[in-house]
Amino acid sequence: MRAALLMLGSTALFALMVIAIRLASASLHTFEIAFFRNFFGLLAALPLVWRHGAGFLRTTQFPRYLFRCLVGICSMLAGFWAIGHLPLAQAVSLSYSTPLFVTIAAAAMLGEQVRARRWAAVVAGFVGVLLIVRPGTSGFSTGSLVAVLAALLSSIVAIQIKQLSASEPADRIVIYTTALWVPMSLVPALGVWQWPQGIAWLWVVAAGMFGTGGHMLWTRALKLGEVSALTPISFMQLPIVAVFGWLLFDETLDRWTLAGALVILGANAYIAHREAVLARRAASEGAGAAAKPGE
Repeated sequence: MRAALLMLGSTALFALMVIAIRLASASLHTFEIAFFRNFFGLLAALPLVWRHGAGFLRTTQFPRYLFRCLVGICSMLAGFWAIGHLPLAQAVSLSYSTPLFVTIAAAAMLGEQVRARRWAAVVAGFVGVLLIVRPGTSGFSTGSLVAVLAALLSSIVAIQIKQLSASEPADRIVIYTTALWVPMSLVPALGVWQWPQGIAWLWVVAAGMFGTGGHMLWTRALKLGEVSALTPISFMQLPIVAVFGWLLFDETLDRWTLAGALVILGANAYIAHREAVLARRAASEGAGAAAKPGE
């Protein structure tokens, strides 16, 4: 129950971050919003250093952090651009294609064995992506490809996090990620720089706080509960964003986006379920082998 509540809180915070980004994009370039999200997100993460002590930052994995953050900042810039220029429900729906790319990347980069049922789920998920993007029709927008690119890059980040988490604690990953993202996002922001005015300050501060808060709750939820049980909860971000998109921006959730989102979410839920089943089976077989004397 605690893991479920943490995931629900994380989902709500990420949804509010999306809304804050869209509100800020009315007067600021999304590259600049990304910088402020990271800057204020770092301020929100600094209490972790105070709690753990400066020695907590010692690591032998800095090159991997650097690569993870370079790819991550490219994903963030593409994702923020999509939030600022696409209907919110469409941008969020396409972001859910990340687990599909993660499955492919895990097989290609980590050598994970992906069997026929999970490959079928990946194919079904990409059918959902095509329903949303609709290439070759009047509903097609090149901007939707930017959202897909963000999801692709995010999958590489996910693989890097999976590798880092084998030796690095979650709080250290959060601290290093936010600290490196600040200078990395400042470079493109300087090319479009203008100081926020008035209420825009509220939106960029909120984006940073909500983003880091959501990240913290997300890592803790996954530590306590199984991915297969928690993944469906994260899909609540879509209806939250769709409601705010309708109330604040007069956006409607068209039937193609809804249909595609449901297909993607169903595929993701099945992939998460299969990964959990295989993990439990491997753990059970490992425990059984360890219990045999002389082996």
